[in-house]
Amino acid sequence: MPGISIKGRNMPESPIRKLVPYAEKAKERGVKIYHLNIGQPDIETPETALKAIRNFGQKVIEYSHSAGMLSLRKKLVEYYKSVGIKVTPDQIIVGSGASEALLFTFQSIMDAGDEVIIPEPFYANYNGFAKMAGVNVKPIFSDIESGFALPPIEDFEKNITDKTKAILVCNPNNPTGYLYSKEEMEVLRDIVKKYDLYLIADEVYREFVYDGKKHYSAMNLEGIDDNVILIDSVSKRYSACGVRIGWMVSRNKELMATALKFAQARLSPPTIGQVAAEAAIDTPEEYFEKVNAEYIARRNTVVEGINKIEGAFCPNPEGAFYVVARLPIDDSDKFCQWLLEDFSYENQTVMLAPATGFYSTSGRGTDEVRISYVLNVDDLKNSVKVLEEALKVYPGRK
Repeated sequence: MPGISIKGRNMPESPIRKLVPYAEKAKERGVKIYHLNIGQPDIETPETALKAIRNFGQKVIEYSHSAGMLSLRKKLVEYYKSVGIKVTPDQIIVGSGASEALLFTFQSIMDAGDEVIIPEPFYANYNGFAKMAGVNVKPIFSDIESGFALPPIEDFEKNITDKTKAILVCNPNNPTGYLYSKEEMEVLRDIVKKYDLYLIADEVYREFVYDGKKHYSAMNLEGIDDNVILIDSVSKRYSACGVRIGWMVSRNKELMATALKFAQARLSPPTIGQVAAEAAIDTPEEYFEKVNAEYIARRNTVVEGINKIEGAFCPNPEGAFYVVARLPIDDSDKFCQWLLEDFSYENQTVMLAPATGFYSTSGRGTDEVRISYVLNVDDLKNSVKVLEEALKVYPGRK
């Protein structure tokens, strides 16, 4: 029988989706599952985007430009201007989600065996993208006690080698919800400037910032225009994950010319998705005001509820719609599977994401889970109650 590639064998499973078969069996048994494992908001997609799809009038769904439709890129320029970021259409390449934009980025700036430094825990698929590109992730530990603040500059510097090509941060962060401050972003600026590295900033959760805080974009860091690569998407901002439209932004001409070659190799991003994305940018500001108010209520429900559970701890994040919580458990992978296979409370259970999958360092996250607060407040209250009851009887409770 033909063999499988080493790259394929080493490709990590999604910690977010690998428990799906257990959830499906639980549903077959009639158990109600609260899905807190995946960042799929239940917020309605803006009507402007849905209307654009319904009213698509072209008789042929054509390829677009490999960098994305010019009208979409021009619209993105307007959007960025509205949030204080100055770019031009040729500084944007649209991909099939932020995922493809990150793949273009990795393959454009790193060779096989090169290294990218990422504070952990981090979005699990960064590991997968790195494997695809043959790139090695150098993780730097951030601590739940600090709410997952940026690690000290010394931790970055001692991990920089002649193979290091970039630092990658997600701001606000998935999975922790941590919002990096302007001062923390300036620390990163100083490091990338000193060592002439790229700074890849995943800012797909920019609109979801709470408690009067402000998001500070890497694109506004002074003195490193050629070093910064912004990754962005419509998926979370407009609750349009299935549209699969994201993009990379950089003022580095050589980099963008290189990335365009990768974009050309896959021809173009989805045309219908781009039509929806372009229309979504016209979403009125009051949409975000309502959404943010809803997410604040959801966050408070989860954080307050978990911190009332004996032996549990949950920082209070200032962005995105995730928390990483520490629970009194022996093994988060076993616990999350047990919740689906062996537990129910009043015929209900919860589906969580084991935090082990958000760390690159083996052995970390074994007593932590990521919770996506993408359900309504009543469902989240029920979820916290189910989790509390589960911890009372879990055989591996610490």
